[in-house]
Amino acid sequence: MDIELSEISSFIQSIPPFDTLPKPALARLIRELSINYVRKGETLPPKGINDPRLYIVRKGALSCMSSDDELISRLGEGDLCTEFCKQILHIPNDIEQRAPRQIQSDEDCLVYSVHYEVIRDLAEQFPSINDYFSYNSAQRLKQKMSKANEDAVISSSLMNTSVSDFYHSPVVGIDATQSIQQAAIKMTEKGYSCLVVFDNTTSIGIVTDKDIRRRFVAEGLPFTTRVSDIMTQNICTIDIKDSAYDALMTMTAKRIHHLLVTKQGEVVGMVTTTDLMNNEGQNAVNFSSIIKKAKNIDELTKISKLLPKLQVRLAKLGTSSDHIGKSISAITMAFTKRLIEMAEEKYGPAPVPYAWLAAGSQARQEQLAHSDQDNGIIICNSMKPYDDAWFESLAHFVCDGLADCGFIYCPGDIMATNPKWRQPEKVWQKYFDVWVDTPTPQALLNSSVFFDLDTICGDRSLLETVRTNLLKKTTKSSLFIAHLSKNALGLRPPLGFFRDFVLKQNGDHKDTLDLKHNGIAPIVDLARIYALSQGISAVNTIERIKQAAGTAAITKASAENLIDAYEFLGILRVTHQANKLMLGLEPDNYLSPTELSKLEREHLKDAFKVIKTLQDSRQASF
Repeated sequence: MDIELSEISSFIQSIPPFDTLPKPALARLIRELSINYVRKGETLPPKGINDPRLYIVRKGALSCMSSDDELISRLGEGDLCTEFCKQILHIPNDIEQRAPRQIQSDEDCLVYSVHYEVIRDLAEQFPSINDYFSYNSAQRLKQKMSKANEDAVISSSLMNTSVSDFYHSPVVGIDATQSIQQAAIKMTEKGYSCLVVFDNTTSIGIVTDKDIRRRFVAEGLPFTTRVSDIMTQNICTIDIKDSAYDALMTMTAKRIHHLLVTKQGEVVGMVTTTDLMNNEGQNAVNFSSIIKKAKNIDELTKISKLLPKLQVRLAKLGTSSDHIGKSISAITMAFTKRLIEMAEEKYGPAPVPYAWLAAGSQARQEQLAHSDQDNGIIICNSMKPYDDAWFESLAHFVCDGLADCGFIYCPGDIMATNPKWRQPEKVWQKYFDVWVDTPTPQALLNSSVFFDLDTICGDRSLLETVRTNLLKKTTKSSLFIAHLSKNALGLRPPLGFFRDFVLKQNGDHKDTLDLKHNGIAPIVDLARIYALSQGISAVNTIERIKQAAGTAAITKASAENLIDAYEFLGILRVTHQANKLMLGLEPDNYLSPTELSKLEREHLKDAFKVIKTLQDSRQASF
């Protein structure tokens, strides 16, 4: 094989789907290739070619233009152009994406072409070739994510383990009319740390060692006190079909150590944090338990240094980015709650009810290790002006403590230390009313942060009241939704992926792709718009998309495609950050193309096409 033919073979063999071909089939494909030159400004097909062909860009750049001369996409080295054989090979169009009217060269180009019959024959012989050309970008991405999700389930023991493999049965219970002394005797005899309290056959609560210490011994109550007087009500449950990971997340978020297991609504057993910790050494529950026992900020700081290691471990296990985000966010919540407890020990109890709020990625449960802070405090309307001194002390103690633990101060000063974000409920309500009624650029910027809020500690009803009133307004304000949509669509995914077209061209991150702003943020923005327009109270991005699916905002099929794109980009992000952390470097969102295989680049382009399609659909609605 001469040098030129060898170079062509190496190039074709690196391009999906031809990288899966055996050598004889690859050799046949290369023999059938034609080499064509297209001058800058000329269009495909090249002069003299009238039969339908597949084109492969070897060098140069092509632009696909719509009938109204709008750029649809760009093709660069290694990209396939199927437009001239699409109908014959039955290659599907991307959902809702217009077919290009013209494909023109942006510079002098070298392209290979092959007759459609060759591709058709290969597709008949090799399923990988057939699958590639039979799927549009959304379908290819879905196939990739199905495989990734399978790998994640196999790799992570908790996600691969059902609650049914952990729980203890039967449940040891006690009648609500029996005394605390009888409960303590029974717990001692059985060696259990808790009992389920029943009213006849209905479970109405749970009594634990902690309940007995805090609500019975510490209060000096008589031994004859009914167990129902000290039990914890509104007990949490989990279905026997759920995964152990779901149990972990529920216990971490609610700071509890026992979950009742139900089957078709009936209580059948109990699962505890000890059960899970015996299976997983370094997980969110274990972290939260250690954090809760920390006596001072120095101990919290030492614990926080383990957080990047947990992120690396989860990424290496193949855990999905959604689960990693939820795990890290739950741990950040544990740090915050412990700091609040320390502050209250130092400054005394709060003068009036309040809630500590997380904003942004932590509220969405999408945080990664040592992100910057976004928080605030919502206070009961009964507060007096002099009460703010206590809340200011709390804010500085907690925010400074988080900074010591590696959660840097917010560059935009969106923190409880800023008096603007430490206000009574009525002021927060006014903020949201003004932002919706008068959608100025600053109001829209605030909306992108503060419409993603969650209560970390305190009176949850304060935020829920504000959120309920907010959603009543946003569902009726088409003007606000239109402005928010227009503002959000300023972040556009790249239309192609080659050379420096989508890469940062200067600064510390030269020649890299910003995964956060080029891909993840546009999806987060779309999900927020769907939620606000449909009155959905969920804050997590995937949950917002799922709940909006099938509404006027987004179809079920498009919602599934958008989730696939979000999860794929998330996988790239957590893998990239894990690689940086293992090298002892600071994690970031700037991905070098050299980190991606050719197939990963193809999936990345598929994800970008899905995002652009949904953005175009959103733009057309206003």
